[in-house]
Amino acid sequence: QVQLVESGGGLVQPGGSLRLSCADSGNIGSILTMGWYRQTPGKQRELVAFVTGGGITKLVDSVKGRFTISRSNNRNIVYLQMNSLKPEDTAVYYCYADAMYRDRTWGQGTQVTVSS
Repeated sequence: QVQLVESGGGLVQPGGSLRLSCADSGNIGSILTMGWYRQTPGKQRELVAFVTGGGITKLVDSVKGRFTISRSNNRNIVYLQMNSLKPEDTAVYYCYADAMYRDRTWGQGTQVTVSS
């Protein structure tokens, strides 16, 4: 079964940090780009960040300077380091992977709540 497994969400106070991880179960194949979206109730899913197979990264303006995206050496685990978290970062975060000859694969989602 093709699968991405996410971990690292939770409840944190404003100004705190969390690190999300997303790992390929081993069945996706040759992954090209991995990244993260987030979604809040009633809103469309928003692209947060991605990293290509060549190591090029892009983050949405609202998280620049606070979030960092990185990828493991074997290229099949992606991390989202989130610092200086704000209440507006509260959302369900979904990782994804784009691979050759396959539709986009999504993780199951992990809740991030920023609240005092």
